[in-house]
Amino acid sequence: MKKVAILFGLALGWAQAGYTADASLVGDAAAGKAQTAVCGACHGADGNSAVPTFPKLAGQGEKYLLKQLKDIRDGARPVPTMAGQLDGKSNQDLADIAAYFASQSRSGGQTDPALLALGETVYRSGIPERKVAACSACHSPTGSGNAPAGFPALAGQHAEYVAAQLIAYRKGYEDETGRTNDGDIRIMRTNAFGLSDKEIQAVASYVAGLH
Repeated sequence: MKKVAILFGLALGWAQAGYTADASLVGDAAAGKAQTAVCGACHGADGNSAVPTFPKLAGQGEKYLLKQLKDIRDGARPVPTMAGQLDGKSNQDLADIAAYFASQSRSGGQTDPALLALGETVYRSGIPERKVAACSACHSPTGSGNAPAGFPALAGQHAEYVAAQLIAYRKGYEDETGRTNDGDIRIMRTNAFGLSDKEIQAVASYVAGLH
């Protein structure tokens, strides 16, 4: 129990550091909607992707979305399917797009009953012996995230997409060709590195069914 409390506290400390974005930018959702016609082909017109390999953007925290859009545009987060999509977009353009998708309601998902118990354990308790913090510490018990700190909402997200990102973060712990845009404190890389394939699949399935 003491180890869990320590990890929870560390996760809260990470939340204080959070992801950074330009606080001076104020997104305009209406202006953002006008720029999302191309986005809709993969992510859905309202940000609810029907394809499990493409993330749902609807209802995602505005701060987190803006950082990811900037990172993709600037090459800090290489996403082959996004190549060229954000070229020429200003920070204000990206803030507007983030504001639009953040204003939409996310559709729900389902958890595989066979993965429920393990997924819930990982999400709510972490794995103290492997220094894996509880996901709920940063992403909230309901999966709604922590928008002011820039931690993403996970509830209802496609399980396939979440699993792919955890695997990419796990790879990024030792290999720069993995996902590395979680900052110098390596929040996600450190946690993902301690997860097995089965645990990743289970927790990804679990968050898909959160509401």
